Amino acid sequence: MRLNMKAILIIPAYNEEENILNVFEKIQEYNKNSERKVDYVVINDSSKDNTLKILQENNINHINLIQNLGIGGAVQTGYKYAYQNGYDIAIQFDGDGQHDINYVEKICKPIINKEADMCIGTRYLDKNESEFQSTFMRRLGKNIISFFIKVFSKKNITDPTSGFRAVNREIIKIFSENYPTEYPEPESTMELLLNDYKIMEVPVSMNERKGGKSSINLWKSIDYMIKVSLALIIDSINLKSRKSRNVKNKN
Repeated sequence: MRLNMKAILIIPAYNEEENILNVFEKIQEYNKNSERKVDYVVINDSSKDNTLKILQENNINHINLIQNLGIGGAVQTGYKYAYQNGYDIAIQFDGDGQHDINYVEKICKPIINKEADMCIGTRYLDKNESEFQSTFMRRLGKNIISFFIKVFSKKNITDPTSGFRAVNREIIKIFSENYPTEYPEPESTMELLLNDYKIMEVPVSMNERKGGKSSINLWKSIDYMIKVSLALIIDSINLKSRKSRNVKNKN
């Protein structure tokens, strides 16, 4: 990462009292041992546990949302912060400890070299990179979502639901103004592809959640797959319709 480029981790957190301090300590350790420092901001999405207390007691830079906005709203808050504070690169980074801070430079490299507008860290591009491959249902779900993205955009994205992503200044501005709230990762990926932005993927290692409990179960996974697929179909139709109207208006 070029030393003159400002980069920030956007860390959404909801009820992460068992993980957030460890995530913060990993960031501190990374910055201590690296010439290329990275800033961070934790977005506390109106947690019901002791997440806010831990953030306050440890002087962890954070924004406290007084109302739960969900993952999309929390991440968009981070993008607004990144844009208003002049960051060149923003990296989405989970607050549950699943993302490895040591891969930050790797996912930022295509952005720095202007090879991509967004770079996604995926455990599926090179399975030897990450021992943790998630559950069968999650892998099935991401395959179905990848299929729909390829149908509409003609681009292959192996991990469209990955929350470990880096974007450039232009995308920071776009996401600060408009970011999907229901299914933010796959919908925002589809929107960028359909608007001819370049997305790359790099293999990363991910960790299994060590503390707390995931809200995803079998039925929620099935429901998520169905709803995301429908959302992508609708998004694609709406975007193509807007493009068609814009062309007509220009003529």
